[in-house]
Amino acid sequence: MLVRLAPQLRALDALAAHDGHMTRAAEALGIPQSSMSRRIQALEEELRIPLLVHTGRTVELTPLAVSLSRQLRGPLHELLHVLDAAASAADPARGTVRFGIPLTMGTGPLPDIIAEFHRQNPLVSLHLKQAHGQQLARDVAAGSLDVAVLLPPPAGVEHTIIGRQEIRAVLPPSHRLASRKRLRVSELRGETFVANPPEYTLRGLVAGLCREAGFEPSIAIEVTEFSLIRRLVQIGLGVALLPAEDAPRAAAAEVPLTPPVFREVALAWGPTARTPPVQRLLAFVRDAFPEEA
Repeated sequence: MLVRLAPQLRALDALAAHDGHMTRAAEALGIPQSSMSRRIQALEEELRIPLLVHTGRTVELTPLAVSLSRQLRGPLHELLHVLDAAASAADPARGTVRFGIPLTMGTGPLPDIIAEFHRQNPLVSLHLKQAHGQQLARDVAAGSLDVAVLLPPPAGVEHTIIGRQEIRAVLPPSHRLASRKRLRVSELRGETFVANPPEYTLRGLVAGLCREAGFEPSIAIEVTEFSLIRRLVQIGLGVALLPAEDAPRAAAAEVPLTPPVFREVALAWGPTARTPPVQRLLAFVRDAFPEEA
């Protein structure tokens, strides 16, 4: 029965891992939301128990559904691992890897590393998900992702440090500090900041750096996309502290900090990472990732 209901149980597991958020759970599984809903409905019909409570436009898991997902998580992930391992043993060159990428690393070395891995392993299917670090860490721990690059290193998830990422000040081209070779965070006192929402790890880093410099950052605009933050800074809506770019945009000034600020880059893996394709990807990323990114 567990094998027959594996797709429906994976849907319930993903839904529990994402606090009942149907859209995010569907994205984690790489399926349409309509398919996600049908799987949950089919599981309700099979088990003859209600799994969801609809309150207006929101959906919550029933206490029984939460308990069921917790009890089945271990056996379900073990089953999926066994099935993946069996498929890989039949053809080790094939398989699927679900790989999480931080929002701050959509540019730089990581896309090139992924592209080279794909060229060397064309039969391995890569399912990439880009999100902020806390979400990726939850997905790895829940088994929704096999492996992810995370900043900062996560607690409670197996990982290894593979590099570090420099944080720099991003300023409008006409800013009084734009021509400086280096600057201190304290010199940004009184500036208006453009930053990520509070749940982003970089937001916490920015706030911490400013407090160490003796002031609270005045954040006028919150943006999830790093490219949009750079664009808003470029047109003069504030300043930002962001990961360094390999090829900074000419229209914005990117100034290193003194003392330099870095954060560690971790490669993390979860309970589904024992298949040959995942192990090949882990080794490939470890070997190819530069010390600073």
